[in-house]
Amino acid sequence: MAPTNKAAYYPADKALTIEVAASPYPTPEANEVIIRVSTVAINPADWKIQSLGSDVFPGLAYPYASGFDVSGTVVETGASVSNVSIGDRVLSYASDFTSRAGGFQQYVAAPASLTARVPENTPLLDAAVLPSSVATAAIALQQYLGLAHPSVPARPRNGETVLISAGASSVGSNAIQFAVAAGYEVYTTASPHNTAHCEALGASRVFDYRSPTLAADLKAALRGKRCAGAVSSVESSNAVVFDVVAASEGSRSVACTVLLSRDGVPPGIRAEMIHGYHARDTPLAADVYGAFLPAALASGQYRCVPKPRVVGTRLEAVQAGLDVLRTGSVSCEKLVVTLAEEA
Repeated sequence: MAPTNKAAYYPADKALTIEVAASPYPTPEANEVIIRVSTVAINPADWKIQSLGSDVFPGLAYPYASGFDVSGTVVETGASVSNVSIGDRVLSYASDFTSRAGGFQQYVAAPASLTARVPENTPLLDAAVLPSSVATAAIALQQYLGLAHPSVPARPRNGETVLISAGASSVGSNAIQFAVAAGYEVYTTASPHNTAHCEALGASRVFDYRSPTLAADLKAALRGKRCAGAVSSVESSNAVVFDVVAASEGSRSVACTVLLSRDGVPPGIRAEMIHGYHARDTPLAADVYGAFLPAALASGQYRCVPKPRVVGTRLEAVQAGLDVLRTGSVSCEKLVVTLAEEA
């Protein structure tokens, strides 16, 4: 008999509150795993789905269970799965935009290719902050910018510099670690109180994103260096990143997490909006989730950042997390809900 399952649902398009209700226990497809969720993280996309609904995310079937970042234990595997086994502690990017693949529930169907073993030295609570941002960083740096792949231990410096905005954000924190592990010097932006966080991840220089001379300071710092491209980790940094890259030597490519219009992209700049879910079932996913990430976590080279902030221990707490995230007050941390004892 299949286990019972519960989920935190958005009951209807733009519903103001979630409802916790029974959910069908998912059956794995050939390339999927079923995970008993220990911890689920809450992302900006989750509150935007609730607040903006079909205006931005058309086609979702309601009631809808969201949630993209999970950690937990594998309880079933599909017929074609070979990278993880039943009983493994894992993190996973549940990326399908369907309720059976929504992390806001006790048991979730997740793509095996975006699932990584979590070593014993890494708490599942911490691991839950990584999955979607790891995928986004990999797509931005390795697929879109065409940079070298990260390595354990990190590759020697190759003489090129990558600009990554919002280094204390989820995407920024992971992109810094990927770039450093691949042998690149990293310049980033952050609030002064998050400078130490970015430096601890390997950033060579951290610039105050609020400074009125930010663009000029970055241009001066990059003068004489070869820019390998840039990652604009938040929409608000697009303009300054475009400006700086346009004035630098080297690549004119910018990977943007949000780029809703090309009106602000200067001539000569190659910019695209990138999505982490494009990593699914690719050789890149195998390299990152199957090889690099488990090894880098086990060695201590890779950090689970931003640090998790627990907002509750039941599915009902998801709404509290959505409400906090919607205020825009979260900085250098990721809101999570724990559901199982081992977290």
